Parts: sequence; C-alpha cells; structure tokens
Amino acid sequence: MIHAGELLPDGRPRFRKVLVIVARQNGKTHVLVVLSLYWLFVMQVGLVLGTSTNLDYARESWEKAVELVESIEELAEEVPKGGIRKANGEQTLTIARTVKGKRHRSRYKIAASNRKGGRSLTVHKLILDELREHDSWAAWNAAYNAMNAVPDAQAFGITNKGDARAVVLNSLRKDAVEVNEVTGRETMRADGDPELGLFEWSAPQGSEPDDPHALAQSNPNLGRRISLRSLLADARRAKRNGGEELAQYLTEILCMDVPNLNPAISAAGWAEGHVPGDLSELRDQLALVVDVSMDEQHAALLAAAQLPDGRVRIEPVHAWSGPTAVKDMRAEVKGLVALVRPRKLGWFPNGPAAVVAADLAEGEDWPPEDVEVEAIRRDVPAVCMGFAELVKSGQVLHSDDPMLNAQAGGAEKLPRGDAWVFTRHGAGHVSGIYAAAGAVHLARTLPVPKPPPKPVILRGRRTSDASDGKSSG
Repeated sequence: MIHAGELLPDGRPRFRKVLVIVARQNGKTHVLVVLSLYWLFVMQVGLVLGTSTNLDYARESWEKAVELVESIEELAEEVPKGGIRKANGEQTLTIARTVKGKRHRSRYKIAASNRKGGRSLTVHKLILDELREHDSWAAWNAAYNAMNAVPDAQAFGITNKGDARAVVLNSLRKDAVEVNEVTGRETMRADGDPELGLFEWSAPQGSEPDDPHALAQSNPNLGRRISLRSLLADARRAKRNGGEELAQYLTEILCMDVPNLNPAISAAGWAEGHVPGDLSELRDQLALVVDVSMDEQHAALLAAAQLPDGRVRIEPVHAWSGPTAVKDMRAEVKGLVALVRPRKLGWFPNGPAAVVAADLAEGEDWPPEDVEVEAIRRDVPAVCMGFAELVKSGQVLHSDDPMLNAQAGGAEKLPRGDAWVFTRHGAGHVSGIYAAAGAVHLARTLPVPKPPPKPVILRGRRTSDASDGKSSG
C-alpha cells in the first residue's frame, strides 16, 4: 500500500494502474474496504467506483465499508442525511464536509464489470475486483476510460491468477514482466508501462501443489489465518485427481498460470506419452485427418497408427498458419496424402473443416489408390473423449511437437449433454488436437496386422507353423 500510493513530484500517482495478484482468502476484500475509505475520508476524491464481474462481490465490499463507517463516530459524522443508499443498483456512500467555506462531497458507488459499468461517470479512483474474470476488454474500457479526464486518477485491480481467457490480467502482467526463454525466469520489463505497478505473491511456475515453500510465496497469510495443514490436504487431493480440480487449485491458491481451468487433456498423461519415434515402420497402418481452426488462421494434417501392443502413435505431417492457411492447405494437402498413402483420410465436415469438404470428397483421380476417404460425422464426443482417455492412460505416444504440446495444454471441454467435445471457442486453437483425435479414431478402426509367426523347431527342423505338422525345410 505504501508503494502503490507513491506520488510523482507534481502530485500525480506514480502508478495510474496498480495490479495486485495474491491467492484466495489473504485479506484482499479488507484491503479494498480500507483503501476505498482512505480515498473518501483522507484524500477526499470525488468518486470511487468499485466493480466486480459479480455485482454481489462489489456489494459485499461496499457493505463492509458502510458498516465500518457507521461503527466509527468520527466517520459517521461526515455522512449527511440520506448519504447511504442501499437500494439494489443504487448503492452509494456519500460523505460531505466543508473545506475553506466550500461544501465538498465524495461518493463510493458500485457497478458490475461489463461494457456499461462506469460509462457516463467521471471516476477518480477505480477498484477492479477479480480481474481474472475479464475475458474481454469491454468492462475495462468502460470503467478505466472514465478516468481519462482526471490527472490524479488511479485504477486498483486485485485478483488471483486465471487461465488463457483472462485477457486483461494477462495483458497487463505481460506488460510488466518478461520471461527468459532459456531459463524460464521472470524479470521486470525494461520497456514496460511506467504507470503500471505490479505487486504479486505467487509460486514459481512449475511448483508442486504440495510444496510448503511455494504455498508460502503465494499466501502471505499462511501461518496466521490460513492453515498450512489444510492447504496441504487440499493440494494432495487436487494432485491425485488432476483435471479441473488441480487447475483451479494452481490458479487460486498458488497463483500459477494454467492454459485453462477445465482441461480436456491430462497434462501428466501427455507428458508420459512423450516417447521419441516415428511412423516409418507403420506406413501400412496410417490414418490421416485434416482440421481447420474456427478463425481459419490454422490448419493441421495429423497421422496416427496403432501399435501391435494397442498403443497409438501420433505425428504431425504438416501445419499451416496465417491468413492464407486454408488456401495453402488446399493447394498442398492432396500432394501430401499422395506422398504418405494412408489407409484412411478423414475430416470433420460438421466443423470448420467443412470449407475443404469439396476438395476432399471422392472425385476423378481422387483419392489415391488404396486410400479410403471418410468424413467423421457421428460420435464426435466419442472421438474427443476416447482420445482424452487414451492420453490419460498413457496409450498415446508423440514426439513432443511444440504445436501439439501447446494445443494439448489449452484444449478445454465443451459439454454436449452428458458428453463433451473440445471447445473451438477458447483462447487458443485446437485444430491439431482435433486432427490427432480423429486420426487416432480412424487408426483404431483399421485391422491390426498379425505379427509373422515365430519359427519353431519341430523334430530338429525349422518350421513356420507347427499346427499342421508341415515343415518349411
């Protein structure tokens, strides 16, 4: 609070934007209550606006501030008659005092974080609670730009970490921190926003959930109001269960980055499947699937083949990206298929790959000889869920391709009744994962060739089949 309140020589705040990242239940609501009253009673600003994506959360902080004011005589004396309005949507705390013969008023209002919150107001101090929930810039632009005409305005955001959809939080933090690609260590950006102050309590990326030292780094209240024993019990359960439970624990308690909060692909299973290799010895068992991203900026052609032991190996054949991704894919995919000569070629005609349906459908001189073309129309949830289960059980092998790694980490579930598919509307792309899942599905429908019979010795002579008593000489 001392450093967030630093002033420049002309009296303006050193930080026009203050970002505080800290784990749950470490007193952030109390900080916001005291801060808002400090702005009202000490700094005597014109308007404090408190926002949250859930209006009830903003109301909770406001109500605690009102209770504190009403409980302290010196503060309550400065609240005029009718200065506290509690009607839904109109919650306002107003204080009035006479300064040098002039009546001065300060107000504390609340609003939901949306595209309307803050519009038509002139905001002097802004509270943005749970900034991780801002999945677009609409709410930020509405409230933050309401400070444009106030030279000494300040926006104060407190939150824990989110996933890739926390676009505002991630953008602001990225403007303050840069990551060394070699060591993974974070340092302050030399070219960052000089008006942005970042105050963060977080565990180092990659920390184990049940590491007491990591928990202490993200929980300043640990050992006071927060029990280490309780956090460790929750951490071990989340670690065992994985998935959404683990992702939520990492973001809310350790303040670590995760690609998404409802992961479709097991991170542990994906890591276990990293076994260097190729498909050169399985060419007669190959299935290829091509898929396209929703924005048509990415396309991928994936190959898969089932191994004799039942496991499946996936490898990317080619990936396209950029504004001409679909055009380039159309021009090249047939040549790649002719070169690879898979047993099956597939795509998802009910998804964005429908744009190439006419190119892949059977026609003159297409497909190549012995290549079967199959549109994967039905059981898409079974394709996605089956692939995820195979990854989780260590049955999918891959060679650590960066594109597949990124998409596997970002793939998120989209419910379809009692089942689910990979969502195409998340923060990242899943065209590679859809292609991989489809290729695995087709590969597993191909008959696995039986291994050649082992030669045995019968009556001192070699034979390839002992069942009919004939020797091979």
